[in-house]
Amino acid sequence: MTGVQTCALPISDPLRLSITAAAGPIVVKVGTRVLTGPDGLLNAARIESLGRQFDGLMAGGRQVVLVSSGAVGAGMGRMGLRSRPHELAQLQAVAAIGQSCLIEAYERALRSHGRHVAQVLLVADDFKDRARYLNIRNTLRALLDYGAIPIINENDTVSVEELRTSFGDNDRLAALVATLLGAPMLVLLSDIDGLYDRHPEDPGAACLPTVERIDAGIEGLARDRLGGLSKGGMASKIAAARIVTEAGGHCIIASGRDDHVLPRIVRGETVGTLFPGRSAAMPAWKRWLGWSADVRGTVTVDPGAQDAVVSTGRSLLAAGIRTVDGDFSSGDVVALADDAGRIFARGLVNYPSDELRRIAGLKTDQIAAVLGYCPYEEVVHRDNLAVIRRDERGRP
Repeated sequence: MTGVQTCALPISDPLRLSITAAAGPIVVKVGTRVLTGPDGLLNAARIESLGRQFDGLMAGGRQVVLVSSGAVGAGMGRMGLRSRPHELAQLQAVAAIGQSCLIEAYERALRSHGRHVAQVLLVADDFKDRARYLNIRNTLRALLDYGAIPIINENDTVSVEELRTSFGDNDRLAALVATLLGAPMLVLLSDIDGLYDRHPEDPGAACLPTVERIDAGIEGLARDRLGGLSKGGMASKIAAARIVTEAGGHCIIASGRDDHVLPRIVRGETVGTLFPGRSAAMPAWKRWLGWSADVRGTVTVDPGAQDAVVSTGRSLLAAGIRTVDGDFSSGDVVALADDAGRIFARGLVNYPSDELRRIAGLKTDQIAAVLGYCPYEEVVHRDNLAVIRRDERGRP
């Protein structure tokens, strides 16, 4: 299968050692099924184990940022509920109850090691707004400088849509946090060992140690389970890995039920499934453009323009534009799509939507004759453009 290496023994390897040696914080996401037992209550022993592992990483000089699920599950357990509520207000109430239980458990586990925790609750709009985005980054960096462990979760209790759509799940939230910080590694701790080459329950199923490229074949391996407490699944983890690796970071999916999983990862052992970053780290400005900024419209381009943007890093010109969807102003963020509607890039547009429709398909020297002026040669300049998805051949 494209992009897949065969399984190896759980020993250290040079690639993983070089990745784990990179400077910068490690972002760890812990899923609901890792943190809770069958009864829905928080698993105190598991949280104690995570506390020991975080302390060990920090004692070794690493900074840790935690994105933790489990608030709704913890609230259900505390309230004695057997199924996830369907009404939004009830979901928000259960999350509010559970969030306090969750933070209290982490505080108790880490206080015994002399560590401090800091609760950070976010909503999707916090990432879309540039000023708020930068404030989050500065706050998280200050917390890390103080030696604290930021514990991030979605602010389920105050937003109308957060428990239904929002980030989609905490895997995506963790990926956005990793890109915000420029973290070299995102670790997604789940209730399974990693990505398998077939359904994990099938005889002979094997965990893939390394996925060099995320393509349609890899995405087809996702086997999500419906129901229960968790919103995420393997499909969301692969999507999170795509975000992080396209931004130049690395992602590992591993079992959170292994009480030594984090130190093993840092030692470079072949634990779980590694998704190596595909290029040098993307600049911070482009990381915001690519995955967090609010998109106001979509510009569909022809294959030649797509190739120029993706393969050679050129700006988007009017001549390569086929259609324009949405109403936007100059300076807004737009998505660039191919003929099949697949989004492959985002950027700041130099023309409002009404003018862009008039000049779509025109050469640059024809723009002034149509608009009466030509303020920019480029519709989206390459300095304000971020490629977020490559084609199936894996071109940069």
